[in-house]
Amino acid sequence: AENASRTESRRARLIRNAGFPCVKGFDGYDWGMASFPADWGREQLMDLGFVDRAEDLVLYGDVGCGKTHMAIATGMLACERGMPVRFFTASSLVMRLRRARDENRLDAELRAIGRARLLVIDELGYLPIDIDGARLLFQVVADSYEKRSVVFTTNLEFGRWGEVFGDGDMAAAVIDRIVHHGRIVRFRGESYRNSHSLMK
Repeated sequence: AENASRTESRRARLIRNAGFPCVKGFDGYDWGMASFPADWGREQLMDLGFVDRAEDLVLYGDVGCGKTHMAIATGMLACERGMPVRFFTASSLVMRLRRARDENRLDAELRAIGRARLLVIDELGYLPIDIDGARLLFQVVADSYEKRSVVFTTNLEFGRWGEVFGDGDMAAAVIDRIVHHGRIVRFRGESYRNSHSLMK
């Protein structure tokens, strides 16, 4: 019983430290809008082998189709299996890094983020990021290469990632990393929020 309670308190601590905006699992998740690569699907997502192999995941598609829910649920699953996770929106991560740099503790902040086995960067491309912020974001992604998994959620196709990073070369380097060590799950369909709203 003591072991079980230790495991439970570690799990609770990992979930708390992850910084999820809300608690969401895969129970009742609507898989209908997600389109997986041919050789990789739900089982492979949920067995978290991609995290063990430090591979990346891009959840790409329309707003409100379940990308963030999938990212949170995947992170929760990783916490339940004892893996440290960090969750940020792209803009909040940039803000955090900028503040750390201004206070001369950027290296310490990068090390703290680097302790995660799985890093979720939500809403990439939703808000504009200036070139300075893009460089900071790039640093986190580059530091993660072959060390930890990064899950991105975005409504931008790769051709428009230069807009996020403000620099075609930085965008190309990030995309290159994802293509070598990652997969894309595409989301289509009417927005989940719209179809579940009372406005109909």
